[in-house]
Amino acid sequence: MKIPEDTLKRIEKLRAIIERHSHLYYVKDAPEIEDSAYDSLIEELRLLEEEYPELISPESPTQRVGGESIKEFKKVTHQVAQWSFNDAFSPEDMQDFDKRVKKMLGGNINPTYTCELKIDGLKIVFEYEEGVFKRAATRGDGVVGEDVTSNIKTIKSVPLKLLESTSLIAEGEVWLGKKNFEKINEERKKAGEALFANPRNAAAGTIRQLDPKIVAERKLDCFIYDLANSSLITQKEELEYLEKLGFKVNKHFKLCQNIEEVIIFWKYWQDKKDKEDYLIDGVVVKVNEIKYQNSLGFTGKAPRFAIAFKFQAEQVTTVVEDIVLQVGRTGVLTPVAHLRPVLVAGSTVSRATLHNQDEIERLDVRIHDTVILQKAGDVIPDIVSVLKDLRTGKEKKYVWPKLVSDCGGDGSIERIPGQAAWKCKNKNSYLQKKRKLYHFAGKHAFDIDGLGPKIIDALLEAELIATYDDIFTLKKGDLLALPRFAEKSVDNLLASIAKARNTTLPRFIISLSIPNVGEETAILLSNEFESIERLKEAKIERLEKIEGIGPIVAESIVEWFEDKENQKLLSKLLKHVTIEQSESSSQDLGKKLEGKTFVLTGTLETMSREEAKQKIRDLGGNISSSVSKETDFIVAGENPGTKYEKALELGVQVLNERELEKIIRM
Repeated sequence: MKIPEDTLKRIEKLRAIIERHSHLYYVKDAPEIEDSAYDSLIEELRLLEEEYPELISPESPTQRVGGESIKEFKKVTHQVAQWSFNDAFSPEDMQDFDKRVKKMLGGNINPTYTCELKIDGLKIVFEYEEGVFKRAATRGDGVVGEDVTSNIKTIKSVPLKLLESTSLIAEGEVWLGKKNFEKINEERKKAGEALFANPRNAAAGTIRQLDPKIVAERKLDCFIYDLANSSLITQKEELEYLEKLGFKVNKHFKLCQNIEEVIIFWKYWQDKKDKEDYLIDGVVVKVNEIKYQNSLGFTGKAPRFAIAFKFQAEQVTTVVEDIVLQVGRTGVLTPVAHLRPVLVAGSTVSRATLHNQDEIERLDVRIHDTVILQKAGDVIPDIVSVLKDLRTGKEKKYVWPKLVSDCGGDGSIERIPGQAAWKCKNKNSYLQKKRKLYHFAGKHAFDIDGLGPKIIDALLEAELIATYDDIFTLKKGDLLALPRFAEKSVDNLLASIAKARNTTLPRFIISLSIPNVGEETAILLSNEFESIERLKEAKIERLEKIEGIGPIVAESIVEWFEDKENQKLLSKLLKHVTIEQSESSSQDLGKKLEGKTFVLTGTLETMSREEAKQKIRDLGGNISSSVSKETDFIVAGENPGTKYEKALELGVQVLNERELEKIIRM
């Protein structure tokens, strides 16, 4: 059936006017027509599309709520790595950040800073193709997130079509307003459902709803704050451009000429934050000049050019009911205060770490003391001080023990040389073994779905596992013989174990529970050595040259690989596990750049700097973040900054992007 020309034009005009008024209402907060008139326009468009379904397009305003529930969220590999920020908690922290930035930039460079309110919501990554909304995904682990496109489409402030036909990746924060949060909890209370702890939890729970209609009812909102691979000159221009495209950008950003102005902005919003409908937990501070951002680059987990300047945490008082030593998976002993449960920053807290013996003595904290508790960075419960005026004389000093039964053996403990921490002398107590296995199967290591602490405990009790490699030898009959193990759950667990046999090098390194080696260090080691075989042969001197790895970490790594029991463990584990390589490094590329050190600066046109770095590593080359006499080549893109100038001073050979590509192809 031929569609009348005037109907085509009417649909086109309806979509344009609806999007215009939607933008005015949800982004600009400046409506020009009543809600009823807006609803009438939507209804007319819906009826026309119902009559001519072949005209329905993904960017139509009627498609914000798809109506179809989904069974599960699909995994999405991000095109651009998603970083998290390091935190600052005081003006002194920010002054230190400013000094680090200036030192790394070198010379007499004084960068400016942009300040943006840090919205306490859920980070989402948005993809647009030629101006049309294509996909939205959660941050996940920074590499892989979950596809939440259907749910994000319900958010009226997210444009389905940009005001320019451009392809881009943007990042933003999805949030739930305080008023809507109260309304949702009132409805949940009436329905006898569990209440959300705070608006952030409610927003995160809403985004993970499998029914978009429920998401639409909760009226989420979103601010966009970043544009991936920006070619603009400054961060301020980037925010203005995002707004020009039709995104909702938080209007309270500010350009500061120096760190003192940043601190003034932070203090202002510390007092004003509660007046906004959205939760604000700090200020994100970024070097304004993009060329300086490119020069500063990233650590293993965070940008060097930006930091989250957190507001001072909410503080409450509570009582210490006991102090208990907790044995970690590496044998380190951590004193934990058991508290009278108290609500702080939106969640109930009953435990707080006291870090070490020195911290207990510094605070002079005793059992039955009344203490001031806060969440450092709104995450980790932390005892700030003791209210000694409230002591009654019944408080008990904590006496550091000489023996700890959970350490196994004779319970002996020892102080770690040069540190405030104590550890078990016995490295293989039953409790440590359990915690290592929990960690091994956990989401940051092998991520074995269904193999949680309770299952591991059952397997240990039945003596079906004792070491990491035993997990990969489990058989269906072994598991079915255990109480409360049904056939379906056993099949699912074995499938998860089979899937986990293929892992990445960073996850493999994390899984080994090497003392002082966390996620960031594992990434640094993976990037530097590219295989577990090369890593286990590394010497302390080589490790200490890696930026971000100090003497203590280097010594821990070498000691772990020199231990004969660990060597046996590694050998057995590698019989069951395949460490996946990237596509490029799996090819026989040779090592023609071995021993050569490269520094990359500026913006590249045909590839990202991370892609260029990986290509260099695949050929055996090393990457450094700073220029020195040991640098062999500097690869300079657009706006190269001070590294380029220093390279010229030192006589380092400078390559442009085409010359680098030529070397790679040779």
